[in-house]
Amino acid sequence: MTEHLLHERDGALLTLRLNRPDKKNALTGAMYLGMADGLRAAAADDSIRAVMIVGGNDFTAGNDLADFARAGDGGPRPGAAFEFLQVIRSFPKPLVAGVRGVAIGIGTTMLLHCDVVVTARDAKLQMPFVRLGLVPEGGSSVLLARRVGQARANWWLLSGEAFSGASAAEAGLALETVDDNAVDATARRYAEQLATLPPGAYAESKRLLREPQAVELEAVMDAERAAFSARLQTPEAQAIFAGFFARKAG
Repeated sequence: MTEHLLHERDGALLTLRLNRPDKKNALTGAMYLGMADGLRAAAADDSIRAVMIVGGNDFTAGNDLADFARAGDGGPRPGAAFEFLQVIRSFPKPLVAGVRGVAIGIGTTMLLHCDVVVTARDAKLQMPFVRLGLVPEGGSSVLLARRVGQARANWWLLSGEAFSGASAAEAGLALETVDDNAVDATARRYAEQLATLPPGAYAESKRLLREPQAVELEAVMDAERAAFSARLQTPEAQAIFAGFFARKAG
């Protein structure tokens, strides 16, 4: 467990709250494993009927770039991130995300696996994989186009350009966009509503919705993982990370 991930239980609702505000909730290996373990425990606990993932002023700035840089030096690759993505992909219960501030990289791609997403209108979502010398992950190379259309998915993934929470809702990535101070309450309202539904019927319905793309998605996510891990080792990506830290130090 990590102090950067809080588990908040209120009746049948479990909230996983990212809690690393000084780093805009940039995700560490421990945070990924904490979320994966929390989801696995929630799936096995009949008293938990819904899960909500939120941050504070920011959802998450994505993977901590220091981990990416260490991977180029022979350090551990971000396997914990891929483990979390596998767990969230198959989570059977209601899963709601509330997005404020920034949602960068995996902070956006994980939303593709949530049942309901609520964004602040002025939230900043971005998938800057190519800008970092990397490739898309989380199944986004196939799921995003199905959610928002091919043209928009191509632009967001290939250009890495940021877009607002309002644009995410307009495109269909989020169900609702609200004022920043209403995000958590709105997400909680959806989670509590879904928590009242018959759990067996909900899980089976969720399975049926996923089933047509399950085999394809597994293959896509495996291919993304292999390509992502390989790109981390390239001089191109490592030079980008080194430049980032040099600018930060200056």
